[in-house]
Amino acid sequence: MKTLLVVIHAPSPNTARLRDAVLEGTRDPNVTEVTVNAIAPLHATAEDVLECDAIILGTTENLGYMSGALKDFFDRIYYPCLEKKQGLPFALFVRAGHDGTGTCRAVETITTGLRWKMVQPPLVCRGEWNEEFIDQVTALGTTIAMSLDAGII
Repeated sequence: MKTLLVVIHAPSPNTARLRDAVLEGTRDPNVTEVTVNAIAPLHATAEDVLECDAIILGTTENLGYMSGALKDFFDRIYYPCLEKKQGLPFALFVRAGHDGTGTCRAVETITTGLRWKMVQPPLVCRGEWNEEFIDQVTALGTTIAMSLDAGII
């Protein structure tokens, strides 16, 4: 079995819906060899990262940056994981009231330092709430879980 770690900051009802949609996507019946470990950023540890085979990150855009909770996650796992998880496949989604550019750049800077491998462009759920965001993040969860299950990532 492979392990997919899901670390999503979900401070509001809508972002909780996005988190739940990602998790629903990972439960596609065609995914048979992947265990999903969903942990909030403030509770996720370096050990969780060290034990996973891929990771999905999700954050809100806060003042043009990632959430403080996701930044705290990176602060705590950075050095313990730096040499041991190079090449870790990851995907990112951002719930952005504006354009999400600064948030994506900040996450990409940290993950570049960790030498993680982004397996698809960031998904930015931009602007006013749109129910299509649910389908987009569900598809993200399915794509990453199926890719991990198939050995593509």
